[in-house]
Amino acid sequence: MNIPNILTVLRIILVPVYLYLFYTTGEKHLFYAGAVFIIAGITDILDGYIARKYDQSTEIGAALDPLADKLMTFAVLVSFTSAKLIPSWILKILGLKEIVMITGGFILYLFKDNQVLPSNKFGKIATVSFYMAILSVVFKAPYIFIKILFVITVTLNLIAFINYLIIYLSMRNKRSSL
Repeated sequence: MNIPNILTVLRIILVPVYLYLFYTTGEKHLFYAGAVFIIAGITDILDGYIARKYDQSTEIGAALDPLADKLMTFAVLVSFTSAKLIPSWILKILGLKEIVMITGGFILYLFKDNQVLPSNKFGKIATVSFYMAILSVVFKAPYIFIKILFVITVTLNLIAFINYLIIYLSMRNKRSSL
């Protein structure tokens, strides 16, 4: 197991740590959970950078990295929604998008010669927006700013989803025509 894969596994392990801190650390729960969320984001950036720079990309890393991202995304969305920090429509839209992405990813991986949807600029921009929106809540930004960030985040995630859907259909059609 190489360093990028270890960082990805660490990110998966941080999901229950995030949830534990969010639900059990009292008055400062949001701050502590937010710190874990930031650490997870840093490991996400590092694992991708190291994998590309030092040619350490692996099939298992390509499969685990988006899984780690989705697990943390769901943990944050569910916890924020349950605590009424964000409205449930955000969880519903982003959650549905993530479920469809996971399903499509499994289909590609299992039935299309272990292919994985590659990340692209649309997904990365949507992820940065998601982090900004979540951190705006953690650091108690003005409500209107939080609201605007979440509307932008949902919009960018839908654009990224459409882009990934186009890539998925293209990959599926290419494999079917061979």
